[in-house]
Amino acid sequence: MRAYELFLDYVKVHTTSNDESGTHPSFDGEFALASKLADKLNELGLKQVKVDDKCYVYGLLPATAGYENVPALGFISHMDTSNEASGENVTPVIYKDYDGRDLKLKDGKVMSTIVFPFLRELAGETLITSDGTTLLGADDKAGIAEIITAVSELIESNEPHGDIWIGFTPDEEIGEGADFFDLDYFKADFAYTVDGGDVNCIEYENFNAASAVITVSGVSVHPGSAKDAMINSQNVAMEFHSLLPENERPEHTEDREGFFHLTDMKGRVSETVLSYIIREHDREKFEERKRVVAQAAETINKKYGAELVKADIKDSYYNMLEKIKPHMHLIENARKAIAANGMEPIDVPIRGGTDGARLSFEGLPCPNLGTGGFNFHGCFECITVERMDKSVAVIKDIIRLYAQQ
Repeated sequence: MRAYELFLDYVKVHTTSNDESGTHPSFDGEFALASKLADKLNELGLKQVKVDDKCYVYGLLPATAGYENVPALGFISHMDTSNEASGENVTPVIYKDYDGRDLKLKDGKVMSTIVFPFLRELAGETLITSDGTTLLGADDKAGIAEIITAVSELIESNEPHGDIWIGFTPDEEIGEGADFFDLDYFKADFAYTVDGGDVNCIEYENFNAASAVITVSGVSVHPGSAKDAMINSQNVAMEFHSLLPENERPEHTEDREGFFHLTDMKGRVSETVLSYIIREHDREKFEERKRVVAQAAETINKKYGAELVKADIKDSYYNMLEKIKPHMHLIENARKAIAANGMEPIDVPIRGGTDGARLSFEGLPCPNLGTGGFNFHGCFECITVERMDKSVAVIKDIIRLYAQQ
């Protein structure tokens, strides 16, 4: 069994999370995959396998006799896919010995090496894409397949190891993957999420994140008699938006640069609501970004002499780096495992968040490993068979390194 074979099965299950459902999980289809995964863990002989009422999957590969005192490791991936593109009726397309050139997908879509130059580096590998009408699901069904394959191979080889905990979460893509994760049941000392990009990448610092909901109240008056009476909340909302730095939007930033991102706006004359996400790696700069939003609201209110703008700012998650620093063995062992498989380890700052970021602040230090995938959240998502194999090898080597300590 190779990881890609499991992956091709898992992507057929529709698990797109829904940020408007208000339920946990946010989409019932996630239970279908959860059940399939629990069956597989039971088939492999894992213990304490369960799917709970919130759709979290857990399992334990108990320590080899004599290795009970080795640190208990966890490996975590998420079952849902992004709602930025359809995840229903996924049709994987396999390109054996891919030639590194442009790919023509359905509906006239072209996966261009000019837009995606990394494709040239995949020449000679077995590339998997969707048919272009949906996303592929590598984020993060690839991670799930890689974890299960690594555990399967570990069992077959009879290699010694400590306790290995497995966790699969729902709703990570809508920021709720760690909401009901049961750390009293999942008794790992340390863990890794397998939810990153290329397989040689290690991620252990991420954005500090907040949401900001800006509610703008207006005064609706018939436009024929509106002079000096109407206040169009939509115009006021545009004024508010103009007060945030234009060059600090996602399309103008990279690496550790933070941003203000307007994700949604709905309005009419009487009321307009703007939804933002605020991101920044540095904690002090993060706090300053929140102040900028609050001050923009105050500026508008002072101009109009009324409380037209209300800013509701809430923190979402924080940079896991401060929780990983006391446990840098997690990073060093990941680097050693990657190097042992012929790759150069690369530390990559996450321009987003993971379940691991939340779990790190709840007491489970949890950096992120790469899956070998690219172009997540869209119809140009792809992964290669060979990089999935390397991810499996990296997971096994990390487990081996801890068993040897």
